[in-house]
Amino acid sequence: MNTDKIYAEQLANEYAPKDTSKVVALRKLDAKAKLPANIFTYTLGIISALLMGVGMCLSMNVIGSGTTGMFVLGVIIGLIGLIGLIGMGINYPVYKKILVRGKQKYAFEIMELAKEISDEE
Repeated sequence: MNTDKIYAEQLANEYAPKDTSKVVALRKLDAKAKLPANIFTYTLGIISALLMGVGMCLSMNVIGSGTTGMFVLGVIIGLIGLIGLIGMGINYPVYKKILVRGKQKYAFEIMELAKEISDEE
């Protein structure tokens, strides 16, 4: 396998003139199809991790005044975070379902545009 040749072809493709309007439109459609799934996944993951972390920090006296009330609050937030941990566990399957739905929604447009681009070359 000649890696220099592969690199040269990749670089040539990067600098080759393209019908940018159609390629850009194709990239935008692809991003539009994936955006809802990405937003959901990142949002759920971040919120779940933050809840779990804050709960752990409060219950271990890393943050807060170290009183019993803070410990109890930390346990409660940690339990909510535990539910969030379950949320993180189901995050990927839900992401895949949202992604499939988004791809199905834009599949026809993407396929038509991709066919136009490949027929031109």
